[in-house]
Amino acid sequence: MAIDRVVSGMRPTGMLHLGHYNGVLKNWLSLQHELECLFFVADWHALTTHYDSPEIIENNVWDMVIDWLAAGVDPAQATIFIQSKVPEHAELFTLLSMITPLGWLERVPTYKDQQEKLSSKDLSTYGFLGYPLLQSADILIYRASHVPVGEDQVPHIEFTREVARRFNHLYGKEIGFEEKAEEAIKKLGSKKSQLYRELRTAYQEGGDDQALASAQALIDEQQSLSLGDKERLMGFLEGGGKMILIEPEYMLTPTSKMIGLDGQKMSKSYNNTISLREAPNEIEKKIRTMPTDPARIRRTDPGDPKNCPVWQLHAVYSDDKTKEWVEHGCKNADIGCIECKQPAIESILKELKPIQERANHYIDSPDVVKSVVAEGCEKARKLARDTMRDVREVMGVNF
Repeated sequence: MAIDRVVSGMRPTGMLHLGHYNGVLKNWLSLQHELECLFFVADWHALTTHYDSPEIIENNVWDMVIDWLAAGVDPAQATIFIQSKVPEHAELFTLLSMITPLGWLERVPTYKDQQEKLSSKDLSTYGFLGYPLLQSADILIYRASHVPVGEDQVPHIEFTREVARRFNHLYGKEIGFEEKAEEAIKKLGSKKSQLYRELRTAYQEGGDDQALASAQALIDEQQSLSLGDKERLMGFLEGGGKMILIEPEYMLTPTSKMIGLDGQKMSKSYNNTISLREAPNEIEKKIRTMPTDPARIRRTDPGDPKNCPVWQLHAVYSDDKTKEWVEHGCKNADIGCIECKQPAIESILKELKPIQERANHYIDSPDVVKSVVAEGCEKARKLARDTMRDVREVMGVNF
């Protein structure tokens, strides 16, 4: 049964940059105060494309976790763990591979896209073909209700929903399901049993979505029912069988406006990043040397902010008053490009200062970082074990 739980992961690429911070981490910082969140380092996923350079993965893992903590991901609010430390991910991936059609994997849009982008690597491997299914296992094993993704990742969530649906269709037809569901209804007590039946009828015969929501809430509130009985009641309510794996919903994350130093998307592949732990003098140097509107050859030439990558930094880091000053000054040649860049430099340095201070603390306290991860791994593994117990049982390998 789904609860309001969020699962999200990142491949360990080392120290993070402003693109990660504005595109992913700020969203995580908000979600951790609203829902139960599990954030994991997807180190096995790193091996799908970097299988020939595994020596970089360990350092990248710890660098990334330090940046998460420094950015404000709170271990008291969210569970932080490493994928490979929860081996149940691999077990579920293996079992799901037994039922997943090969064609489903080949049609995932990013499969061919990544092959083209990384054409210098030999990606004709089972691991690369199967990585969408490993992503599905990462999500399904925690019975999460939501997964925050960008638009380009929505097909992966739809794929995950298809896998869960196929699994439940194959294995959710529990022997004696209806009889067990009826027994579970009796455990609600006479008044609640009657209410459940009325709500089920209203939903199944009249399509009343409010009745469905009310019945689901009624089931959620029953502390005395086992998880298995709750799942049976949920399945019986919707006219299906026992829901073993939950179909997650995607949460579209706000599109990051963070561009790189050259005007392209900020990415290590383009060598155009500002890392969260970059030295202030290096940040200032990088921004001061950013390209600007090509029309502004001389200080007296008017320009258009829309043709300048620096304007995108102002879009993220400057207030309305500053943006008005930049726009007017650029179009009328009242300010030079160096003057225009200074407010963006100051805002970025101001934002990064507390992050860098916290990062230095964690760099000096590696045992604290490892303790946070160890505790998170144990929490995650407990949830994963619960799911795998049910999966093994219905697939006949729980002996």
